[in-house]
Amino acid sequence: MSERLYIFDTTLRDGEQVPGCQLNTVEKIQVAKQLEQLGVDVIEAGFPISSPGDFNSVVEISKAVTWPTICALTRAKEKDIDVAADSLKYAKRKRIHTGLGTSDSHIKYKFNSNREEILEWAVRAVKYAKKYVEDVEFYAEDAGRTDNEYLARVIEAVIKAGATVVNIPDTTGYCLPQEYGNKIKYLMEHVDGIEKAQISTHCHNDLGMATANTFEGVINGARQVEVTINGIGERAGNTALEEIAMILKCHKNLGIDTNINTTKIYQTSRMVSSLMNMPVQPNKAIVGRNAFAHSSGIHQDGVLKNAQTYEIMNPKDVGIDDNSIVLTARSGRAALKYRLEINGVDIKDENKLDKIYKKFLEFADKKKEVTDDDILMLAGADTAAEHAVKLDYLQVTTGKGVKSVASIGLDIAGQKFEECASGNGPVDAAIKALKRIITKNMTLKEFTIQAIDKGSDDVGKVHMQVEYNGHVYYGFGADTDIVTASVEAYIDCINKFRN
Repeated sequence: MSERLYIFDTTLRDGEQVPGCQLNTVEKIQVAKQLEQLGVDVIEAGFPISSPGDFNSVVEISKAVTWPTICALTRAKEKDIDVAADSLKYAKRKRIHTGLGTSDSHIKYKFNSNREEILEWAVRAVKYAKKYVEDVEFYAEDAGRTDNEYLARVIEAVIKAGATVVNIPDTTGYCLPQEYGNKIKYLMEHVDGIEKAQISTHCHNDLGMATANTFEGVINGARQVEVTINGIGERAGNTALEEIAMILKCHKNLGIDTNINTTKIYQTSRMVSSLMNMPVQPNKAIVGRNAFAHSSGIHQDGVLKNAQTYEIMNPKDVGIDDNSIVLTARSGRAALKYRLEINGVDIKDENKLDKIYKKFLEFADKKKEVTDDDILMLAGADTAAEHAVKLDYLQVTTGKGVKSVASIGLDIAGQKFEECASGNGPVDAAIKALKRIITKNMTLKEFTIQAIDKGSDDVGKVHMQVEYNGHVYYGFGADTDIVTASVEAYIDCINKFRN
């Protein structure tokens, strides 16, 4: 039987410490409910004494979610603990997370103290928190740079004082994976009563080793990991929840499971990225735009024959509909044929395919990425004729203090249609006007904007994903006017719909 690894999510506390990523209470509740659906065990909802807003957020999150434990962070101060306890009064399951620095650097320069005083301080804080809640977690800040022998003394003392979880943070992201793993192993072997508490990891990514360090901690006995969605967090970020969850899913032989519903990962990632205005880098493991994209011809051929040749995970396992075959100069015949078939062009004649492929390579050398329109043109398909929907005109009125209004004209198979609509912004108004003409049941799944060149006269490039009839279609638009580019991208999706 597999052992259980508990997931402690600190997106709403450590993740929110990123400049520009602050959320209001309503947004925090939205994220907390999504984390509950994802299956996290503990939600660190905030640092209540830090501000009235943080206090209120912990209160409201406690009301909004049911089964995850709600955790409030404190310093090892009675006032902090009092406020945290008050903020948790509505929580069904509550935890106070208290602690202080244990490294010689923190002891000397931060506290102007000594090891014995710090140890006594830690014990007092845990005992005081224990008056309010049964579940008390102690963090030994900068444990990564704390002498193992002294750290073991502190951990043993706080467990005797009543700590149910002991957090061993690599606060500065300094540790090497083996070093951090050995630290956890040392505590497992040298702390009397360690079986009475759960060891937790909390790793930062300053040297790019947060996930590796966390994993080494788990291998050596830690059974709680403190993580964030997309790995956001202080400085270079924290261990990414999705990476740990999928490592254990892929390596079932380890015999360690989480409660995470991995099919909710991508959805959660998008939500956090959007609300915190923190884009996910395209090559980010698990949730990046390119995580399941293939451009090499050899890779594409292998994936088309059997996805497992180059994919260790099924995209659907993390909530992504499918992998992506991206056409570039490195793509082979198999990928070209695949993209043509998706667009309704089935070429049986290998000689004809060879001719198209030669033209494709010449074209691909001139472009970073070859679009569906490009390959249809190369295949001799008249895309203008094939595409039933074309944008005739678009006019948008917008500004501060007025509602955005859009008028749109479409050419659908030679017939002209006009509509107008208002919205909460120019793009929203334009899309709503479009939907008044094309009344299909379609849902916008993803919308990304990117500048092609730098400068005030940028050409805006828009990528969209629209779901229709159970399928997801990808669209592209480019224009100096971003609203026009957005509408063109949406129309591009519509023109690819299969009935």
